[in-house]
Amino acid sequence: MTAVRQDAWSAEDDLILAEVTLRHIREGSTQLTAFEEVGERIGRTAAACGFRWNSCVRKKYEAAIGIAKAQRQKRNYMKKQGSIASQTSIASLASVDLEEGLYKSEGVTEETISIDAVIRFLRGWKNTVQETNRYVKQLEKELREKDEELAVLREEKERLSDQVNEVQTDYRVVNDDYKALIQIMDRARRLAFLNEEDEELKTRFKMDANGNLERIE
Repeated sequence: MTAVRQDAWSAEDDLILAEVTLRHIREGSTQLTAFEEVGERIGRTAAACGFRWNSCVRKKYEAAIGIAKAQRQKRNYMKKQGSIASQTSIASLASVDLEEGLYKSEGVTEETISIDAVIRFLRGWKNTVQETNRYVKQLEKELREKDEELAVLREEKERLSDQVNEVQTDYRVVNDDYKALIQIMDRARRLAFLNEEDEELKTRFKMDANGNLERIE
């Protein structure tokens, strides 16, 4: 059972709270889970940790929270791409100051912690900016490739459309020629039939033994 402490929050407690909460944000976890973990580590309730975060600590880490959310989005993107690599944790004011035993040494004051935290945070920020720039360049490269692929597909579509138009034109020409041929053949059959009837109606003659023509009835 987590002990309930009544003493004031120390700088170390605040940094532990910030480090754990930012880590959970980066990993896509919930703040409630983070507060429970912090409570177990420093002997406070999750509710007390949540109240401390929202009332005091959060506003000091707005920039780090933004970075953590960006890291979470990048992490989700890499999962979707199926190429999740080992991600370097985003340096933040909390994560760089909570090395094991950092605050156990004698002579460490709140002022020393703040200066060291700022130095480490700025170094981490530089690394984060570099990673973000690489990530942006990668997205720009993918966008250019997609644009080129789209241009090729558009050209192919236009080429196929031209071919379809040509085929449709050829089909109409052939169809018209076929209809004309059918009409010619039909007229030819009718003319042949009429000629046969005319031949049958014509008077026929034959020559007799004396060389005279006589009409055949």
